[in-house]
Amino acid sequence: VQMVESGGGLVQAGGSLRLSCVASGRTFSSYPMGWFRQAPGKEREFVAAITWSGSSTYYADSVKGRFTISRDNAKNTVYLQMNSLKPEDTAVYYCAAVGSRGRPYYHNREYEYDYWGQGTQVTVSS
Repeated sequence: VQMVESGGGLVQAGGSLRLSCVASGRTFSSYPMGWFRQAPGKEREFVAAITWSGSSTYYADSVKGRFTISRDNAKNTVYLQMNSLKPEDTAVYYCAAVGSRGRPYYHNREYEYDYWGQGTQVTVSS
């Protein structure tokens, strides 16, 4: 299984970026997916998550109203639209997917996710 993020880069504060994460090797259309990020010197933190159907989405308070998570199950892809970016959004962004059922899903805990991408750098300049 491979998950590959793209879309990161350097952007000025107030700008926008759209991250994509394409999964291959298995389908995740029946499982939740999410985005996490890790800033320099900090622990990795939850950003956003989406249920398998897309009917429910979850966001960290720090990005609520600015970021939007979505998915295209036909393409085995999850997206993160990031608007009104701030310097504090600078981090490596990771996509993640749940790989099995039968467990409680809290959406914002790293241990819930079985598959991870390698990360894409997002840098927001002031």
